[in-house]
Amino acid sequence: MDVIFAIDPWIWAAFVAAGAALLLTPGPNMMFCIACGLRGGPKVGIAAGMGAASGMFLHSVLVAIGLASLIAANETAFDVIRYVGAAYLIWMGWQAWRAGGDLEERLGRSEIARAYGRAVVTNLTNPKVLVFMIALLPQFADPSLGPIWPQIIAFGFVLASMAAVFDGIYGGLAGAVSDRMRKASKLMNRISAIVFGALAVRILAE
Repeated sequence: MDVIFAIDPWIWAAFVAAGAALLLTPGPNMMFCIACGLRGGPKVGIAAGMGAASGMFLHSVLVAIGLASLIAANETAFDVIRYVGAAYLIWMGWQAWRAGGDLEERLGRSEIARAYGRAVVTNLTNPKVLVFMIALLPQFADPSLGPIWPQIIAFGFVLASMAAVFDGIYGGLAGAVSDRMRKASKLMNRISAIVFGALAVRILAE
């Protein structure tokens, strides 16, 4: 704990600025949360944001204990993670495409829990997030302050907390729009399906 508090405030400020720039840039997490919000409403969109943030924090823990570097260095493991993530998104897109138009039916706790879980899985199976965390978090750690791993976890927690706010807002706003368009909820499902499919193609193409 003393190591974390010893980090220079300007380092924290630079890290928060870098994190904000990242979270304001359209990316897979943002699009996933928007798609979930469009499909299930504000609560589902916010739940997806919480799930994406949880996945991001788990990535920071992997970086802290060194597993992320090993996975990124193993091309086979890296590709397996990438393909699993893409397949999962394609499956979600297919489910959204086939869904009916009853939006009210999807606003229960079960859908909120599913949105959270799916966001965690989608984030963890996106190797680009893993590589980004490897590249970003250690840059702000200072070995002269002591062990690196608690610093990385602290930075990861702050970034995940910011992601929860940003992605939650994106998903919630998208859900609010879909809530006002209940008559077009089937169209919202189709749009969500297209977004999920596009994310899968992007993962496979990169």
